[in-house]
This record gives sequence, C-alpha cells and structure tokens, in this order.
Amino acid sequence: MKLQLENSEISLFEGPFDAERIFREKLYELDGGQDEALFVCNLTDVAHKFVNWCTKMPRVRPFYAVKCNDDDNVIRLLARLGAGFDCASRAEINAVLKHGVTPDRIIFANPAKPASHIRHAAATNTRLMTFDSTVELEKIRQIYPDAQKSFRDSFSSSRLVLRIRYDAKKALCKLGEKFGCDPKVEAPRLLLHAKNLGLSVVGVSFHVGSTCMDPPAYGKAIAAARDVFNYADTIGTQMTLLDIGGGFPGNSGTDFGVFADIVNVALEEYFPDPSIRVIAEPGAYFVASACTIGVTVHSKTEILDEDGTIQQVKYYINDGIYGCFCDVAYGRDVGIPKILSQRQTSTEDSEIPENLLKCSIWGESCDGIDKICNNLLLPNINLGDILLFPNMGAYSIVLACNFNGFPIANVLHYADHETLKILNG
Repeated sequence: MKLQLENSEISLFEGPFDAERIFREKLYELDGGQDEALFVCNLTDVAHKFVNWCTKMPRVRPFYAVKCNDDDNVIRLLARLGAGFDCASRAEINAVLKHGVTPDRIIFANPAKPASHIRHAAATNTRLMTFDSTVELEKIRQIYPDAQKSFRDSFSSSRLVLRIRYDAKKALCKLGEKFGCDPKVEAPRLLLHAKNLGLSVVGVSFHVGSTCMDPPAYGKAIAAARDVFNYADTIGTQMTLLDIGGGFPGNSGTDFGVFADIVNVALEEYFPDPSIRVIAEPGAYFVASACTIGVTVHSKTEILDEDGTIQQVKYYINDGIYGCFCDVAYGRDVGIPKILSQRQTSTEDSEIPENLLKCSIWGESCDGIDKICNNLLLPNINLGDILLFPNMGAYSIVLACNFNGFPIANVLHYADHETLKILNG
C-alpha cells in the first residue's frame, strides 16, 4: 500500500521495519542493479523520536533544524506532530510555512542573515531571530523596524535572541568559532546596544556543537545563560525565552536519557520559573537513525603480494563524499557496513568467512579524496553486492550534488499505519 501526498509516495509497512528486505527487493530485483544508491527513510522512527523527546524532556519544545535534512515528508510529519522549526534561510522558512506552520513556530536561527532574507522574514511575519553582533542588530533595526515594537504577552510576537558561545569539549563540529558572543564580555555590551536601539531582546540561545559527545556541556551552557538573564534584569530587559540549541546525537542505540537528565536538572536549578519558555534546535536526533543508505559495489581493485595473494582490496561504490557521504570529509565515521550479498540473505544468516581482507571503500567520483572508509577488515565482496550504512539521516542527502555527473541517491519513504494517519491529517 502506498499513500500519495503531493507527488511524494509513502509505502506502508506492518510489524517491525525490515530495511534489509526492502533493499533486497528494490536493488536485487533489477537486472544488473541500478545506477543510483538507495536512501530509505523510516518516518515512523522520526515519530517515535518525537514522542521520546516529549516524554523525557517535556519542558523543552523541539524546533527541528531544517538544515539537517530538509526532506519534505520529514518536515510535514514534524509539523503535524506539533514541532517548531529552526530555519536558516528564506528557502527553509518557505519549506516550513507551506505545511501550514504558523510563523510563531519558527526561529530564524542564523546570526548572520542576508538583508533579503531579513526582509522575507518581515514579509512572512517570522519574528523570532538570533543575533550575536552589533552589526546584525543595526541591520535588523534598519530592515525590520517592526522588531522595535514590544509585545511581551505573546510568544508569536517575540523578537530577538542573543546567541552566546559555549563549546562542548567533544563534538563533531564546533560552531563557536563562527557564531556566538562571549557570554561574560560581549553579551552585556550587546544587550545594552540593543536597548539603546530600542530593540526587543527576549531571550538567549547557544549551540554546544553538532553531534555532542559531552553531555555535561548542556548544563554548563544553561548556567552561563542564567548569568546573561541576570544581567538583562539589571538593565530592565525582561527575557522570557531560553534556546538550548542542537547537537543531540540521534544514532541507533544512543542514550538520549543521559542528555535529558542533565538538561532537566540544569533547568530546575537555573530556570525554575515555568514562565520562561525553553526550546531547542535538534536535527540529527530526529532523523539520523531513520535513514539507511544501500550502495552497490560496481568495481574493485585487488592488490597482490609477490606470490599472488590478495593483500588489500579497494572497493568502489555508487555514492561518495559528493553524495550522501559528504560528512565523511569533516571527520564523520560511518562505521562498518553490513554486506548484503546476492548469494545469502545477510552476513548474519551464515558464517562470516574467516579470511578477512584489509580494504578501503571509495566513492564514485574521480576525485582522489573521495574515500568513505579505510583500514577495514571484511570478507571478499563481489561486484553487485550491496553495502548497507545505517544512521545516515543527518547531513547526508541534503548535502548531495551531481559532481562528475553522477546521480543522487533515490529516496524511498516508509511509515506504519499510525504515522500515515498523522501525515494524512
């Protein structure tokens, strides 16, 4: 069964989601395979993540970071579930608004916005936006003068959010070098400048870094935000919003409870007043585990020693760092793929050969840096075999391009009955 939603088909599944069966049917049923890699998105996994978030961190409303994965069905589902959205551009604002999301459910969380995008925010009544410099304040004052009006009684009328810097010790991508002001030195000056300009600053935001592996960083950043709130009180700026940013990991098996516990305790200590609204900007948390990519081995090179024994194998697949594996270039480890051989159901259904070979996996382009994995030990893989990479929903296909003329992965969506009901409204 398939549900048609505005030119996008979603296939129904019942019982446990079986990604391997889908890849076998879709890739091996075609003679000679297909040129495109296959990107499978389980929307029910996204829905489960939303419920898990609301259960474990009920005070913090998630504003999904669209930049992480701008899939239309993901946005539609989260919109129907009641999420807010973190948008970085006018295109992302439009991608959200078209699903009936009201502007008060959007934070324009780009501290350095092009003038035309600020004008678009004004035209669409998207009022909540971040800043971290005097130049941005003056730009907003000139382009979006309505931001000077003060409407404290409605969240939809909130205005500016000061982004402070607080970097986790361990994160895949630290954002503090690009965005965020020093909370002790620069933040007071910016709050005073905003007050002198007649602008309404309603809150503080931070982002500890993408794929945070330092959960206590959230508690420390919340404490730093409290100090900024306290200073704002001394100059008569009443702030009502705390944005704890993103960085929450979303791979299968991640213990989200560890992060939630730290945030909950810190909020109770530093922001016990329930009138302070708390939001976050999770991206990977919602979509990472929902998506798996299946790639086909189309070529290989065997490196032999003097007696003809295979010492190493280079495998070439139909995707790479210019496709769904773009994040590999920034240090992401995609792990060891599961081999879905044409001659057996999976590597788990029969004994794995004892003779493992050192190998590397390369993308399809002619660029020498297009390497996905290195120094793996795998059995000898045949041409046409499929490699499955799970946890590929974040910062993958959204970054893909057609470099060298190769196609972007084909995307298939799946959902169970309950999720289809939500999507069908």
